[in-house]
Amino acid sequence: MQALPLRRHDLRHTGLTWMADAGIPVHILRKIAGHGSLTTTQRYLHPDARSITAAGKALSDHLSARRSPSGPRLKVV
Repeated sequence: MQALPLRRHDLRHTGLTWMADAGIPVHILRKIAGHGSLTTTQRYLHPDARSITAAGKALSDHLSARRSPSGPRLKVV
């Protein structure tokens, strides 16, 4: 099987995906990429299986964390 040639545009996909994997929020990536909408930016992101597994673990950890007896604590974001 012959490898496809690398294009400059492919590097945009890789760079944006790496930045997303590093934790940069998608609304910031949209500005960096110069996209008009988040939907366009999201098309550039290609999470790998490790990233998807880590996201599931983070959610599981969050949901199983001990809660305060006085109720949920809101976090400002």
